[in-house]
Amino acid sequence: MKRIFTYLSGVVFLSIIFFVFNSSFMSESFKLQQQKFPRVKTAYDEKEKPVKELFSSKGIDISAMNIFIRAFKKEAQLEIWAKSSKQEKFQLIKTYSICASSGTLGPKSKQGDGQVPEGFYEIDRFNPSSNFYLSLGVSYPNSSDRILGEKGNLGGDVFIHGNCVTIGCMPLTDDKIKEVYLMAVEARSAGQQKIFVHIFPCRMDENGMKYLEKEYKDNPKLIYFWKNIQKGYEYFEKNKILPAISVLSNGEYSVK
Repeated sequence: MKRIFTYLSGVVFLSIIFFVFNSSFMSESFKLQQQKFPRVKTAYDEKEKPVKELFSSKGIDISAMNIFIRAFKKEAQLEIWAKSSKQEKFQLIKTYSICASSGTLGPKSKQGDGQVPEGFYEIDRFNPSSNFYLSLGVSYPNSSDRILGEKGNLGGDVFIHGNCVTIGCMPLTDDKIKEVYLMAVEARSAGQQKIFVHIFPCRMDENGMKYLEKEYKDNPKLIYFWKNIQKGYEYFEKNKILPAISVLSNGEYSVK
């Protein structure tokens, strides 16, 4: 019995070592793989030191962090929030200007409408050789979009990217996308598999909602949608913790 216990303990120990080694290898290989691309290498050459210093000034180790991206269309702003793996709450790291826009306030519902989506997404692609310098894919259409949008014609390919032109994306300058892309690579390398992206028509505080309700008073369906996603905005504003978000059968978001 003692031999069996010793054997099993050895197996468990080796399994743990393999898991830790394999996880580190996979994380490191993603970063190294990305750095093989010239633009990503340039981003690291130019931005790694100031980005690390920025995070360090916030008390966050870039090698063990999670990030969260939040965007506001009316204000043309994109925020990077982050926390270390040992912290519970996110803190604001930096706010970037979105340098070009298309469409109007309101969600994207079909291919070619020029709209930037609104709702709750995540980064689903890293493109180190983008036509727009570097780009991070946003997971539009999500489950809500597939219910509420135009069936069979939802479109896709929504990105946070460089090069200050856009049709339905969120462009930063090439200089700024280097920073954001590097942050996303570091977060993924630190083990963060889901980098969440929340996109709102504006800051959905009291003043923001008053503006929306006044300007779009003839579109009650749109106001209803905004009041639904406002719950996610308010939860994060109050707690600085990401809410648990699911999609109901009617396309509405459930925020807890």
